[in-house]
Amino acid sequence: MLSVGEMLRKRREETGITLKQIEKEIRVREKFLRFIEENDWRYFASKVYIIGIIKTYSNALGLDPAKMLAYFRRDYEKHEDLRFKKRVNDSSFNLETKKIIMGVVAGIILIFSAYFTYQVKLYLTPPSITILKPDQTTLRNMEKVQIMGKTEKEANIVIFGDKVFVDSEGVFTYDFPLKKGQNTFIIEVTGANGKKSILKKQFLLE
Repeated sequence: MLSVGEMLRKRREETGITLKQIEKEIRVREKFLRFIEENDWRYFASKVYIIGIIKTYSNALGLDPAKMLAYFRRDYEKHEDLRFKKRVNDSSFNLETKKIIMGVVAGIILIFSAYFTYQVKLYLTPPSITILKPDQTTLRNMEKVQIMGKTEKEANIVIFGDKVFVDSEGVFTYDFPLKKGQNTFIIEVTGANGKKSILKKQFLLE
């Protein structure tokens, strides 16, 4: 089935009239007449303007304006339906895009919140101290025991007034002199956040 534009062009060509001649007769620019014949409605400001041109163009060619407008409405409704579907698809796409963006933003906020919470915890938490050696607290036949421990790499360690340094892994050693009976080992560790931990450990020399 021919479209309204095709019917107008077919009738014009049958009568041997050019678009330039139609332009002069009905005072509608040639390019708009061509758009009508090509059923290209994108360049018109409104549907009313298209109807006016088709009506005048049909009269100039001796066609029934009412019939041509009926064909136009049929074609234009299909065109509007396609535009509507495209708008719906674009809207769906935009909605999905917004959901993805919101998800990414929420993820970034969550990561930063977790990182901030972790940093606050580090700032407020005193350094941990772990004694690695010796693993027993009852000792025999020794004048001193080497104590090996681990804490934060940036920590400052003081044992009985002496500053002790840690290696790159946060490990430290200290030769603790012993006497018969109970011996109390005391270590003070100050973290980079200024928080202090004190560990006391008893060793029994038999």
